[in-house]
Amino acid sequence: MINFRPVVFTLGTFLSMLSGFMLIPLSFSLIYAEDTSIAFIQATVLTSIAASICIHQGQKSRIHLNIREMFILTSITWFVVSLFAALPFTFYHGITYSDAFFETMSGVTTTGSTVLSGLDDMAHSILIWRSLLQWLGGIGFIVMAVAVLPFLNVGGMRLFRTESSDWSDKSTPRTQDMAKNLFFIYILLSLACALSYHLAGMTWFEAINHAMTTISTGGYSTSDQSMSHFSHSAQWISTLFMLAGGLPLIIFVQCIALRTLLVWKDAQVVGFVKFLAFVSIVLAVWYWFTHDGTHPLDALRLAAFNVVSVVTTTGYGLTDYGAWGAFSFIIFLFLMSVGSCSGSTSGGIKIFRFQIAFAIMREQLKVQFHPNGVFTEKYNNRSIQPDIVRSLVTFMLLYAAVVIVITIILVLTHLDPMTSLTAALTAVANVGPGLGDIIGPSGNFSSLSDTAKWVLSIGMLLGRLEIITVAVIIHPKFWKF
Repeated sequence: MINFRPVVFTLGTFLSMLSGFMLIPLSFSLIYAEDTSIAFIQATVLTSIAASICIHQGQKSRIHLNIREMFILTSITWFVVSLFAALPFTFYHGITYSDAFFETMSGVTTTGSTVLSGLDDMAHSILIWRSLLQWLGGIGFIVMAVAVLPFLNVGGMRLFRTESSDWSDKSTPRTQDMAKNLFFIYILLSLACALSYHLAGMTWFEAINHAMTTISTGGYSTSDQSMSHFSHSAQWISTLFMLAGGLPLIIFVQCIALRTLLVWKDAQVVGFVKFLAFVSIVLAVWYWFTHDGTHPLDALRLAAFNVVSVVTTTGYGLTDYGAWGAFSFIIFLFLMSVGSCSGSTSGGIKIFRFQIAFAIMREQLKVQFHPNGVFTEKYNNRSIQPDIVRSLVTFMLLYAAVVIVITIILVLTHLDPMTSLTAALTAVANVGPGLGDIIGPSGNFSSLSDTAKWVLSIGMLLGRLEIITVAVIIHPKFWKF
């Protein structure tokens, strides 16, 4: 039977932590004497009350979650947290709850799509809350990708199963140690990024905000002009740390533990870096040839920044790459769904799934050439088992189905087909901006209907939870005892 008490208790714990983090923007509102103080006080009180009720109702001496309860908890936690995290936005200067929830879900899932404008003059407390939501969402999904999803065997993630993926009582201390190590590296990267931004000309407030949204590959900025508001050196720094955010965080833990760089021979990391380098160079050459008078280094800076921003699903804006021509338009349309590495803060399909798909294709071609031969493809020195292939194919089909369904719904809200398609892609892939005049790098999502915003919010959550996690609990057999 499904026991909801530990699920409710754990959910209450998350809400309690959320109310504690609300004190950070509240402090900024008091320091800068902003009129957002009441909004954050109200949100903190309501969230604390809800947390207390959940903890009281679900409290028991020992918390143990079976696999069905893990699916339920993983699916509802981010939704419920977003419901309460949206309160400061809607309590502040009349933002509708639909807009507030969209902004929050975009933040928590590190998508980066926004309905807000006038960021340059916005309250410090609101800006830091947006950045903090992305930063917390980033580390939350890293722990989930390392410890939870491999355990649930979601979308081929079993390939990355480690000790931290075993949720038995015996492995709990190991899981906690891994979470602490990941959190330490996450903080270290954030501090290094903030210092680098400050040295590149940002104020400390701007540097801290952008560090949180860069390492989390979220993409929220303190300026309507996004990263184009800052120096070229800041943009190069952003490219470097977005790349770091797209790598498996556990790689950094292993580097420190083993004191060696041999772990960088990981097939996923090598493939990811080579892919970024190749696409960046191709688009840099294209931009240089099609934009007269452009310096080659500027072409490389613009191409590398935008490619890394889209592939890592950060979504920072620098230029409207959709206006570079038909060739670059098609390339970026494809890049929106690629994603970076498993165990990183990024969304998307993830590079390892494409690598496995190509490995399966090679195996099938060999079978065609040698029908009686026996071939076994490997990935990172591990055999690709049939259950991993089934899980991966299921994920890819569900991914495509979700994008198609969301696109159709958006078209029915009177959006044009291109805006509908790229909005669906950017939501499910957690990229941020789409393509076109409305939701492109130079626009935002404020003009969309409330229906479209709620649909896209659900799409963001589905994409971040690897879709299968939610699809499982929708199936009727899941609830049969």
